[in-house]
Amino acid sequence: MHAPSPTVVDPATAPSPAESGSGTAASRRRSRYPWLVFAITFGLLLSDYMSRQVLSAVFPSLKEQWALSDSQLATLTSVVALMVGLLTLPLSVIADRWGRVRSLTLMAVLWSLATVLCAVATSFEQMLGARFLLGVGEAAYGSVGIALVLSIFTPRVHATLSGAFMAGGSFGSVLGVSLGGVIAVHLGWRWTFAAMAVFGLLLVAAFRATVTEDRLAAHAASDVAPSRTAATYRAPLRSLFTNPPVLAAYVGGGLQMFSAAVLLAWTPSFFNRYYGMPMDRAAIAAAAIVLLVATGMIVCGMITDRIGRDDITRKWIAAIAFCVVSLVCLPTGFALETGAAQLILIAIGAFFAAGSSGPIAAMVANLSHPTVRASAMGTLTVANNLLGLALGPFIVGVLADHIGLGRALTITPLIYLVAIAALLLGKRLHSLGVARLARLPR
Repeated sequence: MHAPSPTVVDPATAPSPAESGSGTAASRRRSRYPWLVFAITFGLLLSDYMSRQVLSAVFPSLKEQWALSDSQLATLTSVVALMVGLLTLPLSVIADRWGRVRSLTLMAVLWSLATVLCAVATSFEQMLGARFLLGVGEAAYGSVGIALVLSIFTPRVHATLSGAFMAGGSFGSVLGVSLGGVIAVHLGWRWTFAAMAVFGLLLVAAFRATVTEDRLAAHAASDVAPSRTAATYRAPLRSLFTNPPVLAAYVGGGLQMFSAAVLLAWTPSFFNRYYGMPMDRAAIAAAAIVLLVATGMIVCGMITDRIGRDDITRKWIAAIAFCVVSLVCLPTGFALETGAAQLILIAIGAFFAAGSSGPIAAMVANLSHPTVRASAMGTLTVANNLLGLALGPFIVGVLADHIGLGRALTITPLIYLVAIAALLLGKRLHSLGVARLARLPR
């Protein structure tokens, strides 16, 4: 007489055969561990962006104390973005080979120690060097971190997790600037960096005590558990660029971030120029837009996983739909006269502006071999930065010099048309991508 099969209690993870008979308590522990990993990894992502963006909160103090120009202040910010753009892909590749847990630990320690160096810097040159090291430490955390998280969750929740993880950058930015400003007023600007560094190092200790390669392997989702014939197999790096729907996702993902980046960069100026708000109130209004963008990434990811539960290709459709909503709302909103109707349309467009990020990241993960998943996410991060986060604000700035900020903000969301075309192509080629991935050992 055979014993009944155990019940799987967590919809996001599935127990391994070795643990299937260990009872309900073991099942509950298994179901909680992936979410614990997600929480700690997400906490480190918040620390990443808090350490990066806290500098903005102390610009006035640095400018006065060190007699810095605006271009020097901008250099302290841009050097981090430069390092992220240059190093994300190579460091993601190294992490896939060397080990994601060790890589993430080293990255977090490096950016936390670099933040300590910011706190003790006594000149512009020292601060610039510290910010350089901070950028090196942060370069690949997002891509490697999300790859690690997705490795222990089944594909049906990948869009939700990807959207939530990517939204962490916006939440971390808001926290870093707001908390940094409060700490600077009460304790001085050096303590803002010190506080961020302590927060990061505490999370590093929690991460290192909780997350190990062995425990991740024991909790690996079924799509990443290696077969005996593939236990030592490593997918070639060229597979990152030879799968047609993945390439379409890179392009669509980067371009759908274009308008989101524009909103993050230019809404303070928009509220200042067109609503007559002083800079502090304009910053608060812009922070509300940032939170809408971040919240939309999470909610849209959840919607995508729900509608794509039975047919994964529906995730492409969801990503396209989110782009369409912003394509309609943002140009219409910015074209209207100032007032409630304009703000409502801009708010709706902002909510969906980066909503496709989760679905697109999920498709990249699902169509990439598990052994190069961090590298694939790193490539997507590069596309997001080059096609969206860097290009969007720059183009709006150039257009604003010639036609005004309002008209520039009205025109630039049309880039969604190209993003939608890329995503439609990705959906059409999805079956081809699945077939190519199936030819690689797993």
